[in-house]
Amino acid sequence: MVLFLVNLNFDVSCCNFLDTGLHYDRYLREVIDFLEKDQHFREKLHNTDMEDIKQGKLAKELDFVSHHVRTKLDELKRQEVNRLRTLIKAKQDLEGGNDIAVDHQALLKQFEYLNHMNPHTFEVEDLDRLIKSATKDLENYDKERHEEFKRYEMMKEHDRREHLKTLGEEERKREEEHYEEMRKKHADHPKVNHPGSQNQLKEVWEEADGLDPEDFDPKTFFNIHDTNGDGFFDEQELEALFTKELEKIYDPSNEEDDMVEMEEERLRMREHVMNEVDSNKDRLVSLDEFLIATKKKEFLEPDSWETLEQNQAYTDEEMREFEEHLAQQEQDLNQKAVDLQKQRDELERQQEQLNEQKKELQQVRKTSTVCNNFDHNLSTIHSLMTNAPHFNVKVTPNQLL
Repeated sequence: MVLFLVNLNFDVSCCNFLDTGLHYDRYLREVIDFLEKDQHFREKLHNTDMEDIKQGKLAKELDFVSHHVRTKLDELKRQEVNRLRTLIKAKQDLEGGNDIAVDHQALLKQFEYLNHMNPHTFEVEDLDRLIKSATKDLENYDKERHEEFKRYEMMKEHDRREHLKTLGEEERKREEEHYEEMRKKHADHPKVNHPGSQNQLKEVWEEADGLDPEDFDPKTFFNIHDTNGDGFFDEQELEALFTKELEKIYDPSNEEDDMVEMEEERLRMREHVMNEVDSNKDRLVSLDEFLIATKKKEFLEPDSWETLEQNQAYTDEEMREFEEHLAQQEQDLNQKAVDLQKQRDELERQQEQLNEQKKELQQVRKTSTVCNNFDHNLSTIHSLMTNAPHFNVKVTPNQLL
């Protein structure tokens, strides 16, 4: 069964999906939903092996699905293309490029999971692209998650160190002692069973399922915890098996227990079991794979499991580089703030100059108006005096002044 389809934990009976975390998750789920409704495609999906799917053989079966399903897929693709165009336009608006013409075709190239050259119909190439993109993206999920968690842990430590710098000597000493106390308290927990080992599964069998550990049967255990009954443990069903182990380490009410770290521990356990048991690397554990694993020495006599507090997420060198990066970011932001302030000061200076020039111009215009009025009055008087013959005395304008 195809990796990305089954990894969605699709339950045909109730049409439920778990979010893959992909930015095109909704489109992916809706396509799967309608393809699963076609009997022919559904049969091919369940009978095609992983390699054939990766090579595009499953995608070719799209030509044989019903007209109703194809029509709906066409509609879903048009909606997705419109969504991407809206996102592109929104991003352009945020970046202040309202007056720039948008080349949607060029920008759509970055979305490899659909054929942007044909935005109207869902074709074999679209399904092939969707399968390959989702497969690649899901395979990179764990790697990206590790990096994200590492950044989270380093930022937490950075914030702690920065907080200590703000404290006085005595207060800093008390804070350091409290920190060490919390670390020791968190590390003081019952033994954590190796994920996927006989001891770990028996504990679930006894405490969660309420069954006698002496009656433990791997096949029965598998069937109990294959909650959707599809014959596989998907990632979510595996992660649910580790709740009892995590409860030994983490309690939401405890100051020393970080729930982000608890989820990381859960994912570490799932990833470990997948690496050990999932022999065909389809991100699923079949009943056969599970039963084979229960016969291995690692299942019966596992090594001890090292929890997160025993495996620091980052090295000292990585922490140093992280803090240097933060310091550089802060320096760049400060410099940008200084540059912006200089620009603001310069704009204010220029505004003041413009205001002064405006005042000078207004004064010049006012003076010019007065002079023009004066000249006009003089001309009027001169004309009157010149045209008055009954006066014997000649008066010049200068004499009037």
